[in-house]
Amino acid sequence: MTCLHKPGGAIAMAAALLLSGCASLSGDGGFKAAATVSEQRTGAPASVAGRLPQNDDDGRALAALIDQKLAQPLSANDAVHIALLNNRGLQATYWSLGIAEADLVQAGRLQNPVLDFKRSHGGGALDIERTLTFNLLGLITAPMAGRIEGRRYEQSKLLVANEAVRVALDTRRAWVAAVAASQSADYAQQVEASAQASAELAQRMRDAGNWSAMDVAREQAYHVQTIADVNAARKGAVMAREKLTRLMGLAGAQAAYKLPGHLPDLPAAPSELADIEQVAVNERLDIQAAKLDVAHTASTLGLTRTTRFINVLDLGLVANSEGATNTRGYEIALEIPLFDWGSSRVARAEATYMQAANMLAQTAVNARSEARESYADYRASYDLARHYRDQVLPARKKLADETLLRYNGMLMSVFELLADAREQASAVRGYIAAQQDFWTAQANLEAALGGRLPAQTIHQESKQGDQP
Repeated sequence: MTCLHKPGGAIAMAAALLLSGCASLSGDGGFKAAATVSEQRTGAPASVAGRLPQNDDDGRALAALIDQKLAQPLSANDAVHIALLNNRGLQATYWSLGIAEADLVQAGRLQNPVLDFKRSHGGGALDIERTLTFNLLGLITAPMAGRIEGRRYEQSKLLVANEAVRVALDTRRAWVAAVAASQSADYAQQVEASAQASAELAQRMRDAGNWSAMDVAREQAYHVQTIADVNAARKGAVMAREKLTRLMGLAGAQAAYKLPGHLPDLPAAPSELADIEQVAVNERLDIQAAKLDVAHTASTLGLTRTTRFINVLDLGLVANSEGATNTRGYEIALEIPLFDWGSSRVARAEATYMQAANMLAQTAVNARSEARESYADYRASYDLARHYRDQVLPARKKLADETLLRYNGMLMSVFELLADAREQASAVRGYIAAQQDFWTAQANLEAALGGRLPAQTIHQESKQGDQP
């Protein structure tokens, strides 16, 4: 390339642009930034030692942390923490940030120059041609392309953080369902044992001549129904537990974790949230990502309009040698817009922008509606569960006590005692279902608002024990 010394100014300019366009990778692919956002929204760290597992040592550290959390009955918060650390689908999503960062860095680097060398001889003459070509269009549009990829990278961080929040809330809901299903199965087993005792009592009463065949059949029918209820409850408990296990990414011995025996108590009062629609619009990560998508599309439209008439623009520095004669110069290759004036590309970009803008508007409409719906469900579920706790169960207990008192005083028959026991079991099952609905509704409300409820709400709930 010694023959290119004369046009050194152009080469120096190109080299300076190349050096200024170089960018370096961060080393974590932007994971820390996304993890910080998800931790703020979920209340649980998304990594061990602040980075993704990459080797055997990291894997062992993660396994030790999980084993420590599984050594006691699994709380909702620990389940969420494990899922954020160990859900492999989420881990794959984290690594997509590395891809987005690589695209960003690549956009900040200019295309390599192309060196053409041609050597020919004939008739006793030796011809040598050397051409060094730079992509001038890349030089011109590099800053705008860098800004576009920068927005795309920021959007990727928001989408990854949003996926972490989604996995966390799915895990919280799955934990509630698993504990409720286990609690229901245990209670169904208690009801079945009581029904078995009633059926055996009925048979003895029949053998003594005190009960009719119809009375015995009634108790036996109820007993076999409770057996079916136990089997259905166990089936539901297995399915709910396995869903939670999948979300936490557990297998082998770790899948034998223990769950609490019952759902947490209700908080002292439900959250009072004002202007939930605006909270959802401001806080939800999917809306923030959609806003960046619209900005990215608008920037792309601007880039399309800038380059609509220039599809190829290359600058080449030429050095030729013909025998003892050296010639130098430059050449420019420019595509002439004779058939394609770029109107279709601009129209496509404009349609893409309008599509993104309308999708953002619809996302905001959906967020507002989901916030209203979820908050209404949350309050209604709390009122129902509190009604069961404060009214239905105490009333059933009082009635059961009175029934037993009268039965012991021989003022009521055994039929009335057994019938009351069945109604009391129905009330307990209703309360378990109402508790599950409330904690699920709270998780749904958090999803609709883009993260956990305000700190004062969590503080109130923590007084009742570990809460979902």
